[in-house]
Amino acid sequence: MSSTIMTILLWTAAVSSGLIAGVYFAFSGFIMQSFSKLNITQSIAAMNSINKVILRSLFMPLFFGSTIASVLLIIFSLIHWSEAGSLIALVAGATYFFGMFVCTVMFNVPLNNSLAGIDHTSTNAPQIWSHYLKTWTNWNHLRMICSIVTCILCIWVLSNQ
Repeated sequence: MSSTIMTILLWTAAVSSGLIAGVYFAFSGFIMQSFSKLNITQSIAAMNSINKVILRSLFMPLFFGSTIASVLLIIFSLIHWSEAGSLIALVAGATYFFGMFVCTVMFNVPLNNSLAGIDHTSTNAPQIWSHYLKTWTNWNHLRMICSIVTCILCIWVLSNQ
């Protein structure tokens, strides 16, 4: 897979998925654990604040740009199917698209939306937060792993060109 477009696409996917993996690593590695040490009101307020701020941050162009790169990686891999590295590039794109983007849309975002709608002073807030913390973090682990795998696979293809 030595075309200039494919090389640029692989580098874009490698760097962007690596950056996204770093964000998810921070959440899996220490942010969510830190929230679990705070009282529930502070934890819910902090997570809701992050969820609002992130929508207007540089994370969003990176999130959507990396997703577009993964889809283009799938398409170009299929177009150049007979070339060396196309299967690995296809796996990289599909891993990212399904393991990061689809996971986010189907699991993490709905959990964020439900957290935004709860009253942190209600009697069931501890149960809701406990469920959110565990479930959201488990899905985040998957997003992180898929982002890392994508980064590694793209670099692998690039190093074998």
